[in-house]
Amino acid sequence: MKNFWMILVFTFLVIQPNAAQADEKGPDIAPYIKVADVASGIDVVSRDVQKSLTNKGFEVLGTYSPAQNPKLQVIAYTRADLKNAVIKVADRGAMAGVLKVGLVKKGDTVAVSYLNPSYIFNAYLRKETPKHQKVLKKVSDDVRSALVHPGTEPVGFGGGIRAEKLWKYHYKLMMPYFSDPKELNTFTSFEEGLRTIESNLNANKSSTKEVYRLVFPAHKTAVIGIALMDKENGEAEFLPIIGEENIAAMPYEIILQNNTVTMLPGRYRIALSWPDLSMGTFMKIMSTPNDIKDMMKSLTE
Repeated sequence: MKNFWMILVFTFLVIQPNAAQADEKGPDIAPYIKVADVASGIDVVSRDVQKSLTNKGFEVLGTYSPAQNPKLQVIAYTRADLKNAVIKVADRGAMAGVLKVGLVKKGDTVAVSYLNPSYIFNAYLRKETPKHQKVLKKVSDDVRSALVHPGTEPVGFGGGIRAEKLWKYHYKLMMPYFSDPKELNTFTSFEEGLRTIESNLNANKSSTKEVYRLVFPAHKTAVIGIALMDKENGEAEFLPIIGEENIAAMPYEIILQNNTVTMLPGRYRIALSWPDLSMGTFMKIMSTPNDIKDMMKSLTE
C-alpha cells in the first residue's frame, strides 16, 4: 500500500494535464453551484428549500446532518421524469436519479449550494447522457429555477471537468473509473438483498443509518444513501479534512441491481466529489476508501 501511494504521488507531480488543450475541448462543468448566503436558521432554510423543490414537482427523499453536525444538512431529492430517464442506463445509471442540496451554517448565515445535475449526469450516465438530454436539461433548469432567486447569479465551485472527461473520469493514473465498482455481496434474489440491507440499517450496524432509498421495483434496482456515523472512520473523520463546502456530495450510496450490491470505490467517488483536492490532502484520508467499503460491506452480510 505504501508503494502504491508513492507511485501515485509521483504520478501527480510529474504527469499533469495540458490546461490549454483542456480548454480547447469544451467548457468545464463545476460539481457544485453556490446559490446564496441566507441570514436565517438552518432549519428554516431547509424548510424553504424543500418547499421550493416540491413546488417544481420534485420529491424530497430524505434529509440528514452529515457527521451528526447540526451546522450541516443535506436534502436528497428526485423527480419522476429524472427517474424514468436514468433507469434506462443499465450500468448503474439509477445512481444519477438522486440530486442533493447542501446547507452549511456559518455564523449568522447559511450557505446554500447544490450538486450540479449536469456534472453528476455526465459522470454517472457517461456517453448515454446526450440520449436523454431533453429530460436532463429540463431537470437542471427546474432545479435552478427552484433554488436561485431572480436577480441573483449562482456561482460554480469545487473544481471543474468537461463533459467528455467526466464520461471516463479517474483522478490520476492507476486510480479507478466508474466502470470499476466494488462488489459487496450477492444474494439469492433482489428481495433478499433489500431485506438484508434494510435489517442491518435498522440495527445501526457499523454505525450507519439510511438517509434515502430510491427503488425501481420493475427493474429490481435500489439506490440507498447511507450516513456513515462512526466517529473514527466515518464522516466526522474525513469531512473536516477534505472540506465541508462540498457537502452536497453526501451521503455515500450503494446500489442493488438484481441480486448483486455494489458501490463506487472511494478512490473514484471521493475524487469525483472533491476534484480540486491536492494529493497531499488525499494522503491524509488514505484509509478512508477501505473504511467506507468495510462499513458498506457489513450492511450486506
